[in-house]
Amino acid sequence: MRLFVALDIPEETRRAIRELISRLQPVARGAKWVRPEGIHITLKFIGWTEDENLAQIKEHLSRVPHRAAIPVAFRNFGFFPNERRPRVFFVGINAGAELARLAADIESHLAPLKIPKEERAFTPHLTLARFKSVARPRRMVSSAASS
Repeated sequence: MRLFVALDIPEETRRAIRELISRLQPVARGAKWVRPEGIHITLKFIGWTEDENLAQIKEHLSRVPHRAAIPVAFRNFGFFPNERRPRVFFVGINAGAELARLAADIESHLAPLKIPKEERAFTPHLTLARFKSVARPRRMVSSAASS
């Protein structure tokens, strides 16, 4: 099974994303849009793992320290790896150091299980679409910004 550790988002945010996607779909027909009900904040992508490893992963995650709620703000739009070669269209997240600390704690608690460490810096975001070919991101960003 394909696993990741994530935070859910509020329904009002999900509703706003649903509306945004419906406005952007005509502008970026080559995009593969995510299902709004599946949008989440990924803290750690684990990848493919066998079912028998799930209990051990849950056990290690249960040791991650609990914290108070982490305030987040959804701001700006962007592309991974960049606007010239877009593969992913996303909404950025401002959350302060607490969210990054939670992601780091999850990473360290899973390390004894030999789950590969993420090599890229933690960049909290909500993935909205993926591209197989180069799209017209400037038009998409300007359409999103006017929403």
